Amino acid sequence: MKKVMAALITLVMVTLLAACGGGGGQSKPADTKEKASGDQKDQIIIKFSHVTSKDSVKGKAADKFAELAAAKTGGKVKVEVYPSSQLYGDKDELDALVAGNVQMIAPSVTKMVKLDPRWQYVDMPFLFRDRNHALAFFKSDLAKKLLNGDKLVSNDIVGLAFWENGFKNFSNNKKPLKTAADFQGLKFRAQAGKVLEGQFKALGAGSATIPFGETYAALQQGTVDGQENTFNNIDTQKYQEVQKYLTVSNHGRLDYAIFVNKTFWDGMPQDVRTKVEEALKEATEYEWQLASQDNDKSFENLKKSGKMQITELTAAERAELEKALQPVYGEFKSIITPELIDGIKNMK
Repeated sequence: MKKVMAALITLVMVTLLAACGGGGGQSKPADTKEKASGDQKDQIIIKFSHVTSKDSVKGKAADKFAELAAAKTGGKVKVEVYPSSQLYGDKDELDALVAGNVQMIAPSVTKMVKLDPRWQYVDMPFLFRDRNHALAFFKSDLAKKLLNGDKLVSNDIVGLAFWENGFKNFSNNKKPLKTAADFQGLKFRAQAGKVLEGQFKALGAGSATIPFGETYAALQQGTVDGQENTFNNIDTQKYQEVQKYLTVSNHGRLDYAIFVNKTFWDGMPQDVRTKVEEALKEATEYEWQLASQDNDKSFENLKKSGKMQITELTAAERAELEKALQPVYGEFKSIITPELIDGIKNMK
C-alpha cells in the first residue's frame, strides 16, 4: 500500500512539473501576441472606400493621400484604400460611412442630395463661369459651411475637402448642338436628379436615368441620343465611338468631396489629426492638378481621333443657352437656397 501511495505521489508531482514547464514555454508567444495587439491598437486605420479605378484621378489621389498620411504621422496612421467598389458601391458607401464600417469616402457630390438638397448646386446650369471659379468655391467659407452642414453632422458625417472632376459637355448622335432649339426632341442619358430632369425639360429634350457603366451600350443601341460628361469620361469611356457630335458647353460640373465618419474623426488625437489634415490638403492640390491635366489631355485625344465633330460655343451662343435654362433656377433656387446659389454666382 505504501508503495502504491508513493507511486501516485510521484506521478502527481511529475504531472504538476510538466504543466508548469509547459506554461513557462508558452509565456513568450503569449507576450508577443499581446504586444502585437497593442501595436495594432496604437496604429489608427482609415478605411478609404471609393468607386473608381486605382488608375483614375481619384484613385491616384487617394493613394497619394495614404502615402502622405503615413509619412507625416510616422506610421501612426495607415490609410487602407479600397478602389473600384471593392468594399462598397455607389448605393452603399454612404450608409457604410454612417455605420462606421469605413471611415472615409469620396463620392460624386450628387450622392449627398439624399441627406441635404443643397448639394444639387453642382447640377445647376452655368452656375460656374470657369475652372478658377470652381476652385475659388472649393476654397471658400461657403464650401466649408456646406461640408459641415447640420444634416450631415446629424448623420455623423463631416466633409473635409472637394476633389475636382471637371466641367460637363454635351454629346449626341444626331446633329451639332448650338442653340436651345437644337435640343428639341432629343433624349439624353443623365445621372439621377430632379435638377437634371429640369435642365433637359427646359431645353425641350427628354432624359433617362442610366447607370454610368451602362451608358456606352445605351448610346450604341440608340436607347438615348446623347449624354453629358467631362472630356476625360468621354475619352476613357470611348463615347467617341458611338457619338458623332460634341459641344464644348461647360454647362455643369462633376466633382467629388471627401467625407469622414465624424465620431471617428473627432476621436483622433489632435496632433495626429492635424498631420492627416496636412496630408489631405497636399493630396487635394495634387488631385486638382491631375484632374486638369487629364481633362486637357482627353480633349486633345478627342480632337485627334477625328471621330467627332466638335462645336465650341461662342459667347453669344453660350449666353442664349444660359437664358433658355433660367427656368431651372426658378424651380430649384429656393430648394438649394439663395445663400448658396447667389454666393457661388457672386464669387470672384
